Amino acid sequence: VPTTTPRQKRDRMIHLGGEFVELVVRGDTYDDASSAAAHAAHEAGATIVPAFDDPRTIAGQGTVVREVVEQFGKAPDTILIPVGGGGLLGGSLTWLAERHPSVKVVGVEPAGAAGMTVALDAGYPRDLQRLDTFVDGAAVRRVGDYTFAIARRHSPRLITVPEGRVCSEMLSLYQTEGIIAEPAGALATAALGLYEPRPGERVVAIVSGGNNDVSRYSEIVERSLVYEGRKHYFLVNFPQEPGALRRFLDEVLGPDDDITLFEYVKRSNRELGPALVGIELGDPSGYSALLDRMDASPMTVEVVSPDSPFYRFLV
Repeated sequence: VPTTTPRQKRDRMIHLGGEFVELVVRGDTYDDASSAAAHAAHEAGATIVPAFDDPRTIAGQGTVVREVVEQFGKAPDTILIPVGGGGLLGGSLTWLAERHPSVKVVGVEPAGAAGMTVALDAGYPRDLQRLDTFVDGAAVRRVGDYTFAIARRHSPRLITVPEGRVCSEMLSLYQTEGIIAEPAGALATAALGLYEPRPGERVVAIVSGGNNDVSRYSEIVERSLVYEGRKHYFLVNFPQEPGALRRFLDEVLGPDDDITLFEYVKRSNRELGPALVGIELGDPSGYSALLDRMDASPMTVEVVSPDSPFYRFLV
């Protein structure tokens, strides 16, 4: 599957449309761009083509499950569907309810943008207060009115997947299947394992979206390692004396562990120098033993929590 950067995609669109295409980039999220598009359409008298919240768009996206059934030769028992604004989910629910009502539909959302889960819990579509835009193809602050109504009518099961698990799945798809998927494309298959099929259950997971920027893979690998418990960060106060780092390597690190980041933060005094240290574990199960060795060390060590604001500058 060919991949393109946003700039290459834009240049290709302009090339294909020539003088008839004007591409305008606005905002940091889909919702920002959608709002700007609605305003521009109103000013120019143009027609908006909705990304998900329109019966025609929903019906078009629902043809995906029709193709699945046709190619599969029969209806699966369960189908896992990535969810952003809810168009694909709404179209799939509608088509399957009419033709194969026994099929169980599971919607899969990124944990940082679980708009449909929030909407169904509240009983109406509502804006997400916090939005993680990493799974950009599904990072919608508010699901559609039409799509919400369909989901409420059919009550599919919803699963939220951590963004780090999506990263691990993207790497697995590439390394095992040779599939280059964007984060939203790997969303449904990332739910496998969280969704546990019954023996013999026929499960289909939709992989949608190959528009991935390869320059993001360093971040993808980093998020995957953190999610799998193999990457951790610490603030270590090293004594300012010869051999301090060597003792840390010999007495604290395990034989298969590796330092991936070492950076002095500042020198607060002549005796101690705090350093930011990133450690990749050879085996995630060795984390508690690493903490025990740190506690036994004369060095003062502070774990940088993934929940801390500081952590967002690292990952």
